Amino acid sequence: MYSQRQNKVGRLIQKELAAVLQKEGRNLFQGAMLTITVVRMSPDLSIAKVYLSIFPSNKADEIMQNIDLQAVNLRRLLGNEISKQVRIIPELKFFPDDSQDYAQRIDDLLKEN
Repeated sequence: MYSQRQNKVGRLIQKELAAVLQKEGRNLFQGAMLTITVVRMSPDLSIAKVYLSIFPSNKADEIMQNIDLQAVNLRRLLGNEISKQVRIIPELKFFPDDSQDYAQRIDDLLKEN
């Protein structure tokens, strides 16, 4: 269970990181569309698990590797935006969110029957 503070900081990071990715995304992600689906914070607010939905999904592995390489730079850019609102700029860990692909696969299976 996540505390109210964890949820607030998670939403703040989701909003501000989305703005950062929108500005920097053209250069980093070869035209792929990224969506931050959810941000989960550790209890001490020092680690943010960022779940990304990537379209087209066939480029997901390549883009996730690129994001992992840029994580330190993205944290710095995020820190510039939220440094007045949080005490610690959390470490960013990125994970693919494949729930959309999963839902599409189930939908396709249901259409077959």
